[in-house]
Amino acid sequence: MHWTAVFFSALVFAFFCPPAFSAEATRATQILDRLKHANDWRHHVMVVAHRTGWKQQGEMVRAENSLEAIRNAIALGAEMVELDVRKSADGTLVLMHDDFLDRTTTCRGETKTRTVAELKLCRLIVESRGIVTDETVPTLKEALLVAKDRILVNIDNKLTAAVLPEIAAEARALGMADQILIKENLWNQRRIAETQALMTAVGPDVTFMPILADDAVHDARFMAQATDAFGAPAAELVNWHAGSTPMTEDGGVLFSTKARAEAIRGNWHLWVNTYPIVNRPPGMLAGGRGDERAVLDGRPQESWGFWIDRGATIIQTDEPKALISWLEENGYRIPYDLMN
Repeated sequence: MHWTAVFFSALVFAFFCPPAFSAEATRATQILDRLKHANDWRHHVMVVAHRTGWKQQGEMVRAENSLEAIRNAIALGAEMVELDVRKSADGTLVLMHDDFLDRTTTCRGETKTRTVAELKLCRLIVESRGIVTDETVPTLKEALLVAKDRILVNIDNKLTAAVLPEIAAEARALGMADQILIKENLWNQRRIAETQALMTAVGPDVTFMPILADDAVHDARFMAQATDAFGAPAAELVNWHAGSTPMTEDGGVLFSTKARAEAIRGNWHLWVNTYPIVNRPPGMLAGGRGDERAVLDGRPQESWGFWIDRGATIIQTDEPKALISWLEENGYRIPYDLMN
């Protein structure tokens, strides 16, 4: 059967046979259901707020990795927030993107040299505007408690993979092991085996997702192997773009017809990142078709729409408000039963 026929059958089933939820269902459990049952929800595009969703129309309007930004992402209706995790000098897991505190707080120096008590004296800033907020550096526990039952959490581990079991244990202690998603770059069978050993230490109650980039992965069969090995509900796919090259016209091997067919066979989502990287070509992670194209150039169909047309059902963005609005206007969003 051609992949489009399979896709249509899955779509029809999901539309006429939506899953039933118990009275105890939360918004997070409903999001998790859509994440884990990709074929039932290919008519709905999920949104991940990068760095908790700190931008609006290209401008930084919130402190990144802040509790306020997590609350805003929840209010917007995003399915997931990305949190950057590091450690304090006394071993507490905290949210911080950079090695140093200088860019995003009122403090200076390396994050790992400050105790959590000292980090609580560092106030977060809205970088581009120089606005000092009332928030201090959050701990991972504080961020997870804000997210609990309301939104899933995409962990961007800024430390070595060895800390992932510790991150999982912290979520598990809060009854949130199923609300976090952890990830590793995979490009060959050795990396799959190493990561399987790591996931044994992490535990089976935590969701794993492979990151696959087109400079190393050239075969849809490996995409299937990387997802099948973990029962992964999604694969984060990177279509590298250099400034001197034209925008991708077809999405490359990671968004090929074969890749989409494998995603349907394996019941997993194609995840694309459209957020920009500072001082890098526009759309560097998305074949030139990123948030800049959608928001600054006013051509969302040539960015977000392009990836949806090629099978993407999860988009990680710096612009969750604009993306969700565009998705709703174009019929790519299905409301949730509960919004708590």
